[in-house]
Amino acid sequence: MTASKRTDLALEARELIQESAETTTEIDGVIAREYKRHGCPVTAVEITSEAGERAMGKPAGKYITVEMQGLMRHEQDAFKRSVQAIADELRPLLPVGGMYGVLLAGLGNRDITPDAVGPLAMQNSIVTRHLVDKMPEEFGHMRPVAAISPGVLGTTGMESAELILGAIQHARPGAVIIIDALTSRRLSRLCSTVQIADSGIVPGSGVGNARAALNQKTLGVPVISVGVPTVVDAVTLMADLTEQAGQPEPDWDQISKFSGGLMVTPKEIDAQVETLARVIGYAVSIALHPEMDVDDVQGFLS
Repeated sequence: MTASKRTDLALEARELIQESAETTTEIDGVIAREYKRHGCPVTAVEITSEAGERAMGKPAGKYITVEMQGLMRHEQDAFKRSVQAIADELRPLLPVGGMYGVLLAGLGNRDITPDAVGPLAMQNSIVTRHLVDKMPEEFGHMRPVAAISPGVLGTTGMESAELILGAIQHARPGAVIIIDALTSRRLSRLCSTVQIADSGIVPGSGVGNARAALNQKTLGVPVISVGVPTVVDAVTLMADLTEQAGQPEPDWDQISKFSGGLMVTPKEIDAQVETLARVIGYAVSIALHPEMDVDDVQGFLS
């Protein structure tokens, strides 16, 4: 069943390989470690070789997963802790030196709620490029940050990669941070997990609609992706629930022929996406501007 289970999370890809092999031994070319950051469980997976790339089905790089179950349970200070944990994991991947400009790109369709995390995160992020340029006395100490929401091919007639590349050629940033919705294999990780990666992203790959890759090779600058799973493939969900219930596995390949590519999302997705967009937007802003905290970002955006 492993080949039929869809996930964008390196954490889960590693789990699937180990489950298939019925072992918890490490995978050749893959290094993983677990720890906590501001009370949030973190799993850092690094793919270091071609063998690791083949096994994981992902390019070499660092994949950091921050789990935020406390946020979904509305625990005290969970929002601030989640924001700070993501910011602290993201910051080491950024260009050294605050004067290197950064372009934010929020991928997705704002009219489809599970796919709206990227565009909504742009509304919750601090952009400063125009301020640094026009008012250097007041804002010259801040990193120049620009933002773009390129939309989707069906409404723009252009690939996200084309629009982002045009923005890069004009703004000339030192790096690009791409924010997008992902898929997960487990319900428990939907809307409660953020993956940060320094290897770029292939938009739509998790839902079987892969677009042009966005990485350093295609865009010419380092690309960091920040993604959150908002949907799960229906067949993958059935497999997950069957496994948890301890039931024998049916022929998933046969079942997948009748699923019609159905994707499942939580019933509270509207509120969850709104919260996630704030968490990611605030975290990216704090990572880019370390002198700020959650209250500072909120005040700046208000």
